Amino acid sequence: MFKLNLPQFNPTLKKEQGKVWIFDGIRKKYLVLTPEEWVRQHFINYLIMEMKYPKSLFRIEGSLTYNKLQKRSDILIFDRAGKPWMLIECKSPTIKLNQKAFNQVAVYNMTLDAKYLAVTNGMAHFCFEKASAGNEPKALQHFPLFE
Repeated sequence: MFKLNLPQFNPTLKKEQGKVWIFDGIRKKYLVLTPEEWVRQHFINYLIMEMKYPKSLFRIEGSLTYNKLQKRSDILIFDRAGKPWMLIECKSPTIKLNQKAFNQVAVYNMTLDAKYLAVTNGMAHFCFEKASAGNEPKALQHFPLFE
């Protein structure tokens, strides 16, 4: 589909009903392959295989409510105590990451209160530590090791 700026990954694909489907190992089901799903599955693989984040602490496309509106977070990783630890917003590789994407993850985090926020389009990846009172979010050079 798209060559991404992520480690090589060979996802399980199938063709059915005239569509290509990709297997999500977290949700244990096939999903219609979209550019955003391609990025999400590659990024999940990177976090689990390369960064050693525990697969059991991932929630994919989880529901959340912000300002009485139902929203869905792309990837939410919990800490070992069950508290949101990292919130990740995935975009299609054709979408240029801009302030709107960063604002989206920040708004979702007003409900979730994760320590880390990230945005990726599979080509560029940005990770921030949540802002403390009166400060700006802190841009990180690398994704943090899982605590």
